[in-house]
Amino acid sequence: MLTKEYIKEVKRHGQFELEKLIKQNINNSGNIAFILENLGKIPLSFAYQWLIDLIDYDNEQVRFWVVKNLGKLKSDDVITHLEYISKNDESTIVRREAVSSIGRLRNDRAQNILLNNLSDNDPKIVNQAIRGLLIFKGEKKIDIALKELINHENEIVRNVIYKEYFTEKKKKKSVLPHAETYPFLKNVVVNGDVLEVLKYVPEESIHLTFTSPPYYNARDYSIYPSYEAYLRFLEKVFQETYRITKEGRFLIVNTSPVIIPRISRAHSSKRYPIPFDIHYFLVEMGWDFIDDIIWQKPEYSVKNRVGGFQQHRKPLAYKPNATTEYLMVYRKQTEKLIDWNIRQYSQEIVEQSKVADGFETTNVWQIHPKSDKVHSAIFPVDLCKRVIEYYSYKGDLVFDPFGGSGTLGRTAKVLGRNFFLTEKEQKYFEYMQTFKTEKGLFNENNTTFLTLDEFKNTTQ
Repeated sequence: MLTKEYIKEVKRHGQFELEKLIKQNINNSGNIAFILENLGKIPLSFAYQWLIDLIDYDNEQVRFWVVKNLGKLKSDDVITHLEYISKNDESTIVRREAVSSIGRLRNDRAQNILLNNLSDNDPKIVNQAIRGLLIFKGEKKIDIALKELINHENEIVRNVIYKEYFTEKKKKKSVLPHAETYPFLKNVVVNGDVLEVLKYVPEESIHLTFTSPPYYNARDYSIYPSYEAYLRFLEKVFQETYRITKEGRFLIVNTSPVIIPRISRAHSSKRYPIPFDIHYFLVEMGWDFIDDIIWQKPEYSVKNRVGGFQQHRKPLAYKPNATTEYLMVYRKQTEKLIDWNIRQYSQEIVEQSKVADGFETTNVWQIHPKSDKVHSAIFPVDLCKRVIEYYSYKGDLVFDPFGGSGTLGRTAKVLGRNFFLTEKEQKYFEYMQTFKTEKGLFNENNTTFLTLDEFKNTTQ
């Protein structure tokens, strides 16, 4: 039986024993791949012709590990073979690994091969070649060749080149440290039109936004003259949200398609794909799309749409009960990785903010919806809890531009975060204030309820 220890022992006895082992297993692709994967370091004194003989092996994994091991040699003698593989192998992962190995050689011949790889039809190969050539950034011929890729057909190639050569390296420093925000925004609810309120919110002051926009003309509080007007309004709100969000932090939007009832039996109803329509302009304004989470509700909790079909079951008339909504996850565009955001916090806060065992591991969250006599569609506490814990740290400022009954704010307080809510509807603003006397809710720390004019005064 092949084991890592056995392969190590065979290799210790010399290259001939290793070659013998390869020949014994030549018709077993799984064994050959396992041997090659566990070779470890290959002494330069080893003859590697037996590796070359496997270049055209019919199994992709075998060829991949052949290339991986040839790359370990870092020898000019193998570059011809690597070049051949990078141009002729039928597998992208094998070709990409060959280009990667060539890049690690870092000599003139490697440069020329990588430059040729820039014209490859596979963008994965082009990107790997770019990675190898960026080591030589500053050399005239390299810079010229890479800059030309700003017009490349592939968007990832263009983005890499734009970042490396065409973005201004601004040393912009935020007014506040990343983990902090403005005191006048902490635990505040403002009654006013969100676009008016946000005019007075400073840049880069919000750590997390989680919201459920009003559905298009589905409620009395969300009547718009047209679907286009509705989308334009949301675009403005999320553009302002982008401005006030700290670098690399998150926006989570809860929404779903909505049906506008037909005006008579002679007309059909209209279903609007809200999450798909807003996605386009969110990405255009600079939000990087990260994840889609499915909020699944129990079937008995949603309005039944299929009564007619259940009765006659005629094809073409099927309309499923909608038991799901989307949580679309976006991150404010940045060149920095998530690790940078994490490092802005003390080790104590990082440890205190760790999510407990039992967290959700899939993108399907099964949560009961919630409503009450005042608000027909409020955030369930469990939904808010997951989003807050997964996408913020203790002490962060959590924002909801459509505050509703204030569930996000109350949950944020319980979890050691601060909140900032805006709500246009007077009845919901007043409803939120009724929670002030309940233990563990808004009264945990002082919550300030302000009109728009009162909020303006706090910002001056």
